[in-house]
Amino acid sequence: MLAEIGQFTLAFALVVSLLLTILPIWGFYTNNSQLMKTARPLAYLQLIFTLTSFLILVTLFVIQDFSVAYVWRNSNLILPVRYRISATWGAHEGSMLLWVTIQALWTAMVALFSKSLSLKQIARVLAILGVISLGFAAFVYITSNPFLRTFPAPMDGNDLNPLLQDIGLIIHPPILYMGYVGLSVPFALSVTALLGGKIDENWIRWSRPWTNIAWGCLTLGIVLGSWWAYYELGWGGWWFWDPVENASFLPWLAAVGLIHVQAVSEKRNAFRGWTVLLAIIAFSLSVLG
Repeated sequence: MLAEIGQFTLAFALVVSLLLTILPIWGFYTNNSQLMKTARPLAYLQLIFTLTSFLILVTLFVIQDFSVAYVWRNSNLILPVRYRISATWGAHEGSMLLWVTIQALWTAMVALFSKSLSLKQIARVLAILGVISLGFAAFVYITSNPFLRTFPAPMDGNDLNPLLQDIGLIIHPPILYMGYVGLSVPFALSVTALLGGKIDENWIRWSRPWTNIAWGCLTLGIVLGSWWAYYELGWGGWWFWDPVENASFLPWLAAVGLIHVQAVSEKRNAFRGWTVLLAIIAFSLSVLG
């Protein structure tokens, strides 16, 4: 029953993401303030449903419900509780649900800390973040659903990959994902500026803190990942120049460029086109990686 509740809350989050995508933009183009005002409540509601779904998946791992196929494939009876929790994001389905949850968290934070933006601005920003949430939530629900059952229910699980039974799995992916997903905020602001046809110092000033926080999380995630690779010989003991490392390093480079260009743009009124381009590139590299 718990798995079904998790699946339902994920479906509700998907519906809310769809509403967040449609209603504020509809309100913007029809100049309907009531529709635009739905953006913030929908952002909070999306977080509630998504976080509930994620916590249910964590609970399924803790109580070792092996009737859920994803739990069965990534846990077993003797796995310590701390690794049962981290096993939630130890494979594809759970890691994607973690991404969706963090995306909802960033969206809700933008809704909460955006009092200086006009109603039309925040409606567009949250709608764009809603589009991103909708895409990932639909992907998880349709192709990577972690709540599917397996029959008959096994007595024990297959176990989590021994290389992942490490503190690195507990702290590295969530922090790295905070950086990846955090870059969606300057991306959404850039798209909003393009739609509005106006890139001014106010937009850049409001965008900078979000970029800095996302870059900080991404930096910390990369440092933790390199530390994990250094002592966990299963990863080779050093940092390879391969797709796994590039997936985080390339958006990090783009974010570094974005931070510097934002500083110059705000103070000298230059390179504003580059701020938009680098914001789009940074998040695109996060997604494509």
